Amino acid sequence: MGEQDTTLTELDAVIVGAGFAGMYMLHRLRSQGMSAIVLEAGSDVGGTWYWNRYPGARCDVPSMEYSYSFSRELQQDWDWTEVMAAQPEILAYANHVADRFDLRRDIQFDTRVSAAHYDDNAMRWRVTTEAGAIFDTHFCIMATGCLSVPNTPVIPGADDFTGSIYHTGRWPHEGVDFSGLTVGIIGTGSSGIQAIPEIAAAANHLTVFQRTPNYTMPANNGPLTPDFLARAKADYDEIRATERQSQAGIIGYGFGFGGADPEMPTDAILDTTPEQRRQALDDNGFAAVRQYVDIGLDMEANELACEMYREQIARIVSDTKKAEGLMPRGYPIGCKRPVIDTDYYETFNRDDVTLVDLRNGGIEQITATGIKTAQGDFEFDALVYATGFDAMTGALLGIDVVGREGRTLKNHWEAGPRTYLGLQIHGFPNLFTITGPGSPSVLSNMIVSIEQHVEWIADCVADLAGRQALAIEPTPEAESGWIEHVNQIASGTMLTAPSCNSWYLGANIPGKPRIFMPYVGGVGAYRNKCDEVAANDYEGFRVYSADLTHLQE
Repeated sequence: MGEQDTTLTELDAVIVGAGFAGMYMLHRLRSQGMSAIVLEAGSDVGGTWYWNRYPGARCDVPSMEYSYSFSRELQQDWDWTEVMAAQPEILAYANHVADRFDLRRDIQFDTRVSAAHYDDNAMRWRVTTEAGAIFDTHFCIMATGCLSVPNTPVIPGADDFTGSIYHTGRWPHEGVDFSGLTVGIIGTGSSGIQAIPEIAAAANHLTVFQRTPNYTMPANNGPLTPDFLARAKADYDEIRATERQSQAGIIGYGFGFGGADPEMPTDAILDTTPEQRRQALDDNGFAAVRQYVDIGLDMEANELACEMYREQIARIVSDTKKAEGLMPRGYPIGCKRPVIDTDYYETFNRDDVTLVDLRNGGIEQITATGIKTAQGDFEFDALVYATGFDAMTGALLGIDVVGREGRTLKNHWEAGPRTYLGLQIHGFPNLFTITGPGSPSVLSNMIVSIEQHVEWIADCVADLAGRQALAIEPTPEAESGWIEHVNQIASGTMLTAPSCNSWYLGANIPGKPRIFMPYVGGVGAYRNKCDEVAANDYEGFRVYSADLTHLQE
């Protein structure tokens, strides 16, 4: 074991994570004259786009909108090449931002935070790294990401497999050559759906182990033309203003191809005939499922849309057994984050792709040469886990966070994550969470939500300094009221349907409390609420002045 680094550094702020949230937070605090450092476990910037390098990794938000708006010059100078950018281009953008604003001089890479403890008497945080370095800081800001801790399911015999093993969330940076190999992949969530066509094209044979079929829509990706880029850049002020008051922080500007902006659906599927629905599929394919206003609110309407979706799968996948295996059943469209793909269903028309529908008999164990299921044994040279993440809370609970009077975050969140506005937690003064549970976060364009949180936090700490206050934290009443509100507005939507086992609810992690984590009320409504809270002298928060020596209830 190497020597422990017991260096003590005093700062105004410590930011954990150098993804898009951490980079912008650093830039804002530096511009306010504060001393700040970012502690990052990886070897460079980029966050999720640094780690997720699996084949086919791509954003599901139009590139022109999945980008920073805080710098007009940056917006005008950067040219995206595709409607929805792939991982290498997004990572290149992150590196460009880091270079342009000279961020790396205040980022410490290859540094994993192990603990963050609040000192009641000093009213400061002590942030400790795994190497033993200690940072004494006024503010601790968690920019740890919502999808940053890979979930690897516990399967008997997992250590027995003698071939190569990969996880989509921790893909080798040098890439993987599957040429001539047989491959097994577990999982058909977003990363699996993106990776499967790419791996199938490279491997000798691919076996897909699917627990739950997903709803996925064609990405309809393509190159961006110079004319479109010029028009979008000219319209950026309007684009950004509209995003900030929208439902999801996305307006689908010109569909990315320079066409008309999408309109909200107005037709009700319950008012259509079977013949009309078949004609809609003839005309629009999977996109037809999106054109009805009532499928997100009415279970009968939703099931009609599901029937349309399954019919479209049958039209694409020629093998009847494979098609049936790929059809989602028993849970509604819209209860999970929408997935986009490129030739996903077409891939199953290949003779060298096998689908193992685990609804017909699950995985019993992993063996030295493959996977044993109740349906039989399958052998391959390499195994890929596309099993997602411990979403929203995994990264935060992976750190030993202790607030005032010795309360731990783990205990505070024992029944599920509790925050006020997704920004702060009662009992943890001056600890901020960027896009934390209780904010729109994963239900939105993450960059829009990140910028809103960073700017709110930056304004808040500036306000505290202006009034010579030392600390801020939410009241228990405000925190409880917000969590009740978050779950209340999600109630009755497809997101909380009894049959929906999504990672929004933590259902993909055994033993994790089932509570709806993101705010479904919309980016615009949420932004207005946060602004209102700040304007009303931080309503729902306690602000502690400098003459207090410790915090009291």
